[in-house]
Amino acid sequence: MNATPSSARPGWFRVVAVLLLLWNLFGLWMCYSQYTMSPDDLAALPEGQRQLFESSPQWLWIAFAVAVVAGTLGALLLVLRKRAALPLFWLSLVAVLVQFGYWLFPGGAMEILGAAAALPMPVTVILVAIVQVWLATKAIARGWIA
Repeated sequence: MNATPSSARPGWFRVVAVLLLLWNLFGLWMCYSQYTMSPDDLAALPEGQRQLFESSPQWLWIAFAVAVVAGTLGALLLVLRKRAALPLFWLSLVAVLVQFGYWLFPGGAMEILGAAAALPMPVTVILVAIVQVWLATKAIARGWIA
């Protein structure tokens, strides 16, 4: 038997799983708040951000929603110690890569905002999405989730 019994799950695992759930709930809130922006809210954005927002194709919003919904459900399942978290985290990672890959390059964020403004959030979100996949994979391999 190679897997560690689930009772040997390290204490940090639950803490990290809850933090990932909070992170994803924040992402869900950001998606909702951006999608429901009023014309006044949009007008209050700096010119570059408003330009990017207005030029975003509908499918990009769908990718954003898929990324945060899949990530949130995956994190909830991780907290509940269910292995179904892994495919949801993979779906979230793919959607994040599609979303930010378009936004940064063909979408124009790098040219409009510059690298210093355009890169920090996408890099952070991509890294967290990778960590989620890694953690769920490790948790399954070690028997921490079933």
